[in-house]
Amino acid sequence: MKKIAERYQVSHFLAFFLIHSLQFGVGVLGFQRIISLDSGHDAWIAILASGVIVHISIFLIYQILKDQEGNILDIHKKIFGKWIGNGLNAIFIIYFMALSINILRTYIEVIQVWMFPDLNVWMYSIFFLILVYYILNGGFRVVAGICFFGVVLPGYLIFTFFFTLKFANFNNLMPFFDHSISDLLKSTKNMSLSILGFEALFMYYPFLKNPEKSKKWAHMGAALTTFFYLIIMLFSIVYFSEEQLQKNVWATLTMWKIVEMPFVERFEYIGIANWNLVILPNVCLTLWCASRGIKQIVKIKQKYTILIVVAVCYAAVNFIKEREQINFINNLLGEVGFYLFIAYIPLMYLLTLIYRKWKGGRKVET
Repeated sequence: MKKIAERYQVSHFLAFFLIHSLQFGVGVLGFQRIISLDSGHDAWIAILASGVIVHISIFLIYQILKDQEGNILDIHKKIFGKWIGNGLNAIFIIYFMALSINILRTYIEVIQVWMFPDLNVWMYSIFFLILVYYILNGGFRVVAGICFFGVVLPGYLIFTFFFTLKFANFNNLMPFFDHSISDLLKSTKNMSLSILGFEALFMYYPFLKNPEKSKKWAHMGAALTTFFYLIIMLFSIVYFSEEQLQKNVWATLTMWKIVEMPFVERFEYIGIANWNLVILPNVCLTLWCASRGIKQIVKIKQKYTILIVVAVCYAAVNFIKEREQINFINNLLGEVGFYLFIAYIPLMYLLTLIYRKWKGGRKVET
């Protein structure tokens, strides 16, 4: 792969927003129930554990990609050869496509459940994806800008959780460490889907100026994600009883129902509407990764691959109609994310080390 021209690259500090914006998405609206099913009021420990795993994974990704002008797709072909490498590349493309479909369809479900039960899915999704198509055609710099605004503009929403302190029962946090290690590990695994997104670094790494300098910003973005999840989880634990938390599908939205302001009565409507700004960079970045992958494999211009991935996303979102189908995709991506953490990234790190050592040995011999 040719080195990306500097005019197409983004400043290294934007890694902060690229990492955080894709990790912090629709899962925030209802992750509490899934995490607390096994670990109850100790669920916050699982969030810290998952945060540590993310930081280790980001460190390994940078080690895999260092001294490379290409992305993970180029590394696949170097290590595994053309056919197996392209097979792995196709899996990566499908993965990012599935992630974008899951994000958009889950958000539409939230709108249907909480605001407009008769929402026309095909009408909403076509207008949303037209906007996504327009952004993607602007190139990666525009996508990075959308990620920046997707973090900054809705950032005020974190302060709305302080309204729950009026009804907080801090005894709900006690006793600490009341669950077994196996329960905490199950909760950490269940957190996989919510913290996915950092792996997109595999794809946009060549588009970062001075990628070595971007390391600290990427880690800071992941740290902010962990911090926000931790804060929201703690607010949820002290606001709900353990039984309520384990039965509440959209705990974040339920907490927003108590927000009272002179100018708005149903703040959860404001929160859901504002979440469009959070979902937009999620879908843009995942579809950009998929379109970039197709461009590298098929060798056609990205403006055509963007049209392909947007069309596929639109068709899939409208094909998924039942809650069971959404749950299936959520569970599947959660499993994939878990094995991405514990198997794929460490394995690729070891294979990359072996490849570099072997290649270095051959240079010495010649």
